[in-house]
Amino acid sequence: MIDLGGKVALVTGAGSGIGRAIALGLSRQGAAVAVSDLVLDSAEATVGAIQAAGGTARAHAVDVADEDAVQRAVEGIVEAWGGLHVAVNNAGVPSSAQSLVEMSAQAWERVLRVDLTGTFFSMKHELPAIRDSGGGAVVNMASAAGLFAIPRSPAYVASKHGVIGLTKAAAVDHAADGIRVNALAPGMTRTATLEEVAAGTPMIAAHEALTPLRRLGTAEEIADAAIWLCSDEASYVTGTVLSVDGGRRA
Repeated sequence: MIDLGGKVALVTGAGSGIGRAIALGLSRQGAAVAVSDLVLDSAEATVGAIQAAGGTARAHAVDVADEDAVQRAVEGIVEAWGGLHVAVNNAGVPSSAQSLVEMSAQAWERVLRVDLTGTFFSMKHELPAIRDSGGGAVVNMASAAGLFAIPRSPAYVASKHGVIGLTKAAAVDHAADGIRVNALAPGMTRTATLEEVAAGTPMIAAHEALTPLRRLGTAEEIADAAIWLCSDEASYVTGTVLSVDGGRRA
């Protein structure tokens, strides 16, 4: 059984979807959860759900593309709760649905700044806090797009490939600090946002037909994988990328 009692966890992009499911799941396993999101109201809604279930949480409005904001958030968590043991870096922006030659430099830089550099900023400040707390685990949210290309998503594909490389580098550099660093590579996941985007289109049905399990994953299934990587049940797992995609990569 996974037991995160006494642990402090940070989840970025936790105001909705997969991030919210991860924050709720970590709380169910006993962790106190710092809920970070660009939109404070969304973070507070997740905190409310955690508290309603009897858990401990606090909200932070953070743009992960702003290093100073990331640093302040991590320092505030340590000051409030005495340490940090687990971090799940889930914050990101989606593909712009443009080919490389159609994409502006500004659009390219925004995706890279949030999805890749935001992960760098997050780990830069999380890792020392986790080390000073006696060690722990970091999980970075990559994507199936970090393992192979998807159409009309050059910046997203590049950023998620970068997240995987950054994860491996951090795992090697910080193993001696007692910190495991892994990445998740989810396939298309059924969330409220996806349902809204795909409404009236064959998008979901097409992806289900290409997936061996013949369905999309749920946010809770992605969360379960992240929580396992955060736990002592995965104590000998570091520097790896776990695909959670219903067999799509196979």
